[in-house]
Amino acid sequence: MDDIRNLTGMHIDILREIGNIGAGNAATALSTLLNKKIEMAVPRVQIATFAEMMESIGGPEQVVACVYLRIEGEAPGNMFFVLPPEQAERFVRRMIGDDSFSFQGEAHELGCSALQELGNILAGSYLSALADFTRLNLHPSVPALAIDMIGAVLSFGLLELSRVGDYAILIDTAIYDERRPDESINGHFFLLPDPESFSTIFRALGVDGL
Repeated sequence: MDDIRNLTGMHIDILREIGNIGAGNAATALSTLLNKKIEMAVPRVQIATFAEMMESIGGPEQVVACVYLRIEGEAPGNMFFVLPPEQAERFVRRMIGDDSFSFQGEAHELGCSALQELGNILAGSYLSALADFTRLNLHPSVPALAIDMIGAVLSFGLLELSRVGDYAILIDTAIYDERRPDESINGHFFLLPDPESFSTIFRALGVDGL
């Protein structure tokens, strides 16, 4: 693989645009699912090393709720959607209509299913946007869910799903109900293409330099 440090502002702008389109698609799907107007924003997109990715959410011992899956097709890789557990609980409460829900409670299985569905929607929306831009054949595997330290989650997921390169695409994601914009749910969406997939993606986008 060529040096990912050759990425320019143009590359980041393209990734941000793909993220914004994916967020728009996801917001539409979530609005239909929850029967209420949901907005999503992508405040930041960046390229980071594996270590920087973990540090961006508080270090390898930070406990998170994480949905992870494998990207299959012409640019394979891994995807992780990471939320603080308390924000994951807040989303699940809205999704299942139970304000008393806790991952420690009896409805744990229902909450996990709801969170996996959120991961499915987000992954499908982002991959659809990326596939539309690149015209590559991309599709997600069935998502898995873990609530654990981020270092353990990422290491297990990557060990189970695929080898990984040195860099990841980080897409910050904010989800909020337009009636309660001050209660946004802020997560991190990590896209870790296999080493050769970065070049495949950017060649498909018609951007030289990798």
